[in-house]
Amino acid sequence: MQQCRRAVAAAGLLSPAPAAAAGRRAAGVRGWLAEGGVCQQQRHRWYSEGSAGEGDSCTGRFWRYLTGRNGAEGSSAKAAAEGGANPASSDAAVVARAGSRSEAVGGASKGEGGATGRGPASGSDGSSSEAASGSGLLVPNNPESRYRQVLAVPLAVRPLFPGGIMPVTVSNNQLIKELVELRRQGAQAYVGAFLRKGSDARAAVAAAGGDLGMPSQEELLGTSEAPADAVVGAEAELEDPSDLLHSVGTFAQVHTIVPTDQGAQLLLLGHRRIERTGLVEKDPLRVSISHLKEQPYNANDDMLRATTMEIISTLKELLHLHPLYNEQMRNFIQFGADFHDLSRLADLATSLTSGDSKALQAVLEQLDVPERANQALVLLKKEVELCKLQADIGKRVEEKINKDQRRYFLMEQLKSIKKELGLEKDEKTALVQKFRERLEPLKEHLPEAAAKVIEEELEKLQAIEPASSEFNVTRNYLDWLTSIPWGQYSQEKLDVAAAKEVLDEDHYGLDDVKDRILEFIAVGKLRGTTQGKILCLVGPPGVGKTSIGRSIARALNRKYYRFSVGGLSDVAEIKGHRRTYVGAMPGKMVQCLKTTQASNPFVLIDEIDKLGRGYQGDPASALLELLDPEQNSGFLDHYLDVPIDLSKVLFMCTANVLDTIPGPLLDRMEVIRLSGYIFDEKVAIARAYLEPQARTDAGVPEGAVRVTDDALAALVDDYAREAGVRNLKKQLEKIYRKAALQLVRMGVVPAAPAEHAAQEAQQVEQAHAEPAAAAEQQQQRQQQHAGVGEHGEHAAPGADHPGSRAAQLAAGAEGAAATAVAEPMIVIDRGDLKEYVGQPPYPADKIYADGTPVGVVMGLAWTALGGSTLYVEAASVERGEGKGSLKATGQLGDVMKESATIAHTYARKFLEGLPAEQLPGGSPGASFFADHAIHLHVPAGATPKDGPSAGCTIITALLSLALNKPALPDLAMTGEVTLTGKVLPIGGVKEKTLAARRSGVKHLVFPEGNRRDWEELTEDVKAGLDPHFVEHYDQIYALAFGQQAQQADTAVAA
Repeated sequence: MQQCRRAVAAAGLLSPAPAAAAGRRAAGVRGWLAEGGVCQQQRHRWYSEGSAGEGDSCTGRFWRYLTGRNGAEGSSAKAAAEGGANPASSDAAVVARAGSRSEAVGGASKGEGGATGRGPASGSDGSSSEAASGSGLLVPNNPESRYRQVLAVPLAVRPLFPGGIMPVTVSNNQLIKELVELRRQGAQAYVGAFLRKGSDARAAVAAAGGDLGMPSQEELLGTSEAPADAVVGAEAELEDPSDLLHSVGTFAQVHTIVPTDQGAQLLLLGHRRIERTGLVEKDPLRVSISHLKEQPYNANDDMLRATTMEIISTLKELLHLHPLYNEQMRNFIQFGADFHDLSRLADLATSLTSGDSKALQAVLEQLDVPERANQALVLLKKEVELCKLQADIGKRVEEKINKDQRRYFLMEQLKSIKKELGLEKDEKTALVQKFRERLEPLKEHLPEAAAKVIEEELEKLQAIEPASSEFNVTRNYLDWLTSIPWGQYSQEKLDVAAAKEVLDEDHYGLDDVKDRILEFIAVGKLRGTTQGKILCLVGPPGVGKTSIGRSIARALNRKYYRFSVGGLSDVAEIKGHRRTYVGAMPGKMVQCLKTTQASNPFVLIDEIDKLGRGYQGDPASALLELLDPEQNSGFLDHYLDVPIDLSKVLFMCTANVLDTIPGPLLDRMEVIRLSGYIFDEKVAIARAYLEPQARTDAGVPEGAVRVTDDALAALVDDYAREAGVRNLKKQLEKIYRKAALQLVRMGVVPAAPAEHAAQEAQQVEQAHAEPAAAAEQQQQRQQQHAGVGEHGEHAAPGADHPGSRAAQLAAGAEGAAATAVAEPMIVIDRGDLKEYVGQPPYPADKIYADGTPVGVVMGLAWTALGGSTLYVEAASVERGEGKGSLKATGQLGDVMKESATIAHTYARKFLEGLPAEQLPGGSPGASFFADHAIHLHVPAGATPKDGPSAGCTIITALLSLALNKPALPDLAMTGEVTLTGKVLPIGGVKEKTLAARRSGVKHLVFPEGNRRDWEELTEDVKAGLDPHFVEHYDQIYALAFGQQAQQADTAVAA
């Protein structure tokens, strides 16, 4: 500034001069301008106003005066220079205009707000100007002393650096109004730009409507700012809203104001650093400031000069890597850049980087120029590395794109060349040819309807462009149509003896299922052809319903396909989707035919009693067509929309109960019931099937571990009482796993078997043999492995068949399991079971081992897991005239509660009909039920119980209580009783019989209507049991309490 004053003084402008000196002054000014005076070079360095002649600083006013760009003021100055006016009055006018301009800016000397002062912009009394004119001195117009209060503009993303330009969106109407009013009056507006504190600046801006998803070009260049005043409402609620802003900011000139939808956009030009010292006004936010000065430094220091050159070199590298920074550099050069000014150079370098707001604010707050330069250099180096990484990523992407494009062009050219030479056909022609080749072997058996549809779709495919969406739909449709084995059947093995051998090899028992399959084979053999059937196996879990399906398929030499419908609620899984849907597919049966490539597979539909039902329809109803022998010969899938013959398919369904299967669906199936296994059957199954499999799975050598018969019997009796053998298999696996651990600790190491070693040696010899001989031997081994003998593909399934149980165990034996041990290394006896499988989980079924007390009788129940015994207990809880009542507990269902009510009524009636001589001494007789409140309980209260078959048991328990006499020991009964005493048939005879055997019961009471069910049982199931078939309850009473009971007691005692 002093240099400017000296230059102006040299031109003779500050001292009063005569008119003759006007010419010299004008010539001096023109010469100074022509030489590029110091003031011109530095006009934007300290008090830059955006464009020459636009500002109100001292240098700006002198510049307008010297260049004649200030309207009337310029004309007056020009006239004074030419000598047309009094020089003294001319100089006074200059001073007066300067003072008037100072008042127009806002009376900063009066402390009215600095950049937007509220003093009169025009029409002032001009006392200050007159005083200044009278004194003949310039009015002090230093920005440091003039602008002590400014409007605060919050910046959300990055700070504004001195010498930088940044557009800011402002939504505060009061702030916009004051700035527009100042510009309208011709005054220049200055604000303080402060960065907002906190890490949620972007979130606040996004809430205000700003789009900060990806940084724009202006953000990368440091010339863009998110909308200011994004949280003005939140600031207004604070006691001091300026606390949300950093204390150090930038004194900036409002260059332009452009209205926007969000308020107005300000173009700010940074000048110098300022510090916020206090709050003046909240709305608009006005703060008091102090202008910061940089700490002095030695510009000629070698270290600083080297830092300056390094920054300039890094800037050149950055501009070379990222041309977008050229615009920022041009602005820096346009507004008087001095690359030797380390302070401005550091600010420029920092503004070009995309560092985080914290690092940028730290550079802004740094007043030590060397330290600021070091920080700027670090940020600049990081930016260069970031640009290099960006360029590397772009180069890799471009190379990949170019490679893919080149490959695409070459492939297209290759296709064209092959097509011209006839070596390759286009996609449509190749697809049509492929579909026709698929249909060629099926033409003889292809139905007419299917052939017509396929031909129409082929013609349609040829007329559609490959780019069309309909092209893929038609192609997929033809792919499914041509993949179905139209009229192709697998050759069945109708050999009853071979089938029985296979079934017996894989499963023990299940005679009903095996006999039905053998009948199916016999009928097919006599007729010369087989028809499809629908079988339904019903039984508790773990009895082999699902596993027997694969054995049946192997015995019949049919392809095996299984799918479960448990929880299925979508009809489209059975009938397929319509082709109009995206991703449509056929139903399960079409998928089955494509997978098995045979029109007569064996299909196992698992868990058919657990079908779901949803808004997509009722799958049980969809199965009616599939499982109906009269309808499935023309099964129509929604996707194919072509009839398919499923009459040769053998269906087998599995279920645990029949109650949840709809009646129409159940009517289409042939039901075969599977009851639980008895003790002897479980022991046999464990020895023959479960134990070898568990040994192989555990990798235990054959013969190394032996489970004694006594231990196996205890395992079945105390640990696996379920109807099935699934839990028994788990217990055996647990035993052999623990045995494997002991063997490893004993040092047993798996050795390769001799056969494996011989095979490896043979392979080595074959490698040196002639190629023809090696190929022949390889073919022989493949045939042996596939089980193909001299009878071809359908050889009799014996022990060498790959699907046989022996072959499966041999294939699964690896490592030590493939070896054999002569003497057992571990022997497991009954006493060792607790160490291997823990304590027995089942208590004794027979709670009362010494006989049931008064009021307690054993009954028999059927469950989904098999049969079980239950006790009915009756006790008198209250006595008094007219107190007779019945209370039942034990989580009983509605049917069982009604049965208890019926039993109470009948027992009361039965007791009244007994003669007095049959009543024991001390018995109240017929008045017992009228004067006693009775509590009836069925133990195992956590288990739900329901059904009418406990009627006779409840009556017996009530009569035992009334007569004060226990029932016959080792007696169990089941049967529904009516109000007249008739005993009606029940279900689950075999399950209840097995439960009685497990509990050690000798005498069983069944309704007369179940005699035929008892006679169908095998002798091993009925062994040791004494059945009694009754039609009326009188027979049960005579057995439990009469002469027969005394005779039975005598027989038991004997």
